[in-house]
Amino acid sequence: MAGGSIPHFQNDAGHAAIEIGVKEFMCVGANPPFDHPHVFLDMGADSEKVCPYCSTLYRYAADLAPAETRPENCLYLHRAA
Repeated sequence: MAGGSIPHFQNDAGHAAIEIGVKEFMCVGANPPFDHPHVFLDMGADSEKVCPYCSTLYRYAADLAPAETRPENCLYLHRAA
């Protein structure tokens, strides 16, 4: 994703798997204050990646835009305090 920002995803609902439209991303776990270290993950040639902190399985879905997820509402949006 050179030249763009890396999307961050969260899993507050505890989904076993989340489909995303990118192969390079950050996982934050749940929303703060229940997050884990924000870890960069890269699927490379694979189409799945498991977060080593929260064990969320991320699956690449080519039909999704970079900021879309399935199920919905798993994009992490930083909120100013």
